[in-house]
Amino acid sequence: MSAESPSARAENSPREGWLSVRERGGVFGIRFVVFLCTAFGRTAARLFITFLSAWYFLFDGHLRRCSRAYLERLHGRSVTRREVFRHVLTFARVTLDRIFLAAGKTRAFHVEFHGEEHLRRLREEGRGALLILAHLGSFEAGRALARERQFAINILGNFHNARLINEALARMNPGADTRLIDIGAKGGFDFVFKAEERLNKGELIATMGDRVGPDGKQLSVDFLGKSAAFPTGPYLLAAALNCPVYLAFGVYSEPNRYDLYCEPFAEKIELNRRDRVGSIRPYIEKYAERLADHCRKAPFNWFNFYDFWDSE
Repeated sequence: MSAESPSARAENSPREGWLSVRERGGVFGIRFVVFLCTAFGRTAARLFITFLSAWYFLFDGHLRRCSRAYLERLHGRSVTRREVFRHVLTFARVTLDRIFLAAGKTRAFHVEFHGEEHLRRLREEGRGALLILAHLGSFEAGRALARERQFAINILGNFHNARLINEALARMNPGADTRLIDIGAKGGFDFVFKAEERLNKGELIATMGDRVGPDGKQLSVDFLGKSAAFPTGPYLLAAALNCPVYLAFGVYSEPNRYDLYCEPFAEKIELNRRDRVGSIRPYIEKYAERLADHCRKAPFNWFNFYDFWDSE
């Protein structure tokens, strides 16, 4: 169903939940979806994905529970099964669109870029920057538009759990793989030097800000009214690189619209050497507030299907 199927059950702690998720469906399933997209187009593929989403919705209680927990926290009320299914279906459709976007088939989509002037200014000045993303909507839409507008965006992340679909996407667009910087499941610091090298060329580094990485470094802040863990890595990296930071979100709307948002976050991240953790907190709180605002505007777009909030 996806690079990171929401149906995979996380048996470990909420903070490690997403790291335990594995690809489901295997090579055949992913190749079949790619075949549908190639042979019959987006309409036929979306029909198949609708039935597949219904299967996951009916038979995966963990998926329904995680979706319901998020939606009820967001809305402050009980939600219907229809709303939960719509959440799952939105995730599936956005994931499906990644195949078309990676293949450069962007004519099927209406994409609006809000805040493009920030990236243009950076390019004119020859400066790089760090973009902090979220599992909200589609970063693939942003990557596709970046290629068209000639913005050099490198994606920094842990790609261990998404190996199969990333390989499929790479076959459709061989150049995309060169823009991936893998942190690696075991951590390490080689990625910092790679990021610095590309940043010095005036390129952009993008990383997710709403999942704790394999190093386990995190801080808990309020998110939608309850404490949740967010990674400290993006802010430590920005401080080390001494670069400006922007937030970027790609919000999906039915049936084929993506609104890309880029907004200034910090000219640079300054940390107190005596209290690095404490000085990171205001940045994470600001990020969580902006993420919550986008979630409220597009409630079915956030795709962290695991036990996200801290346990009591």
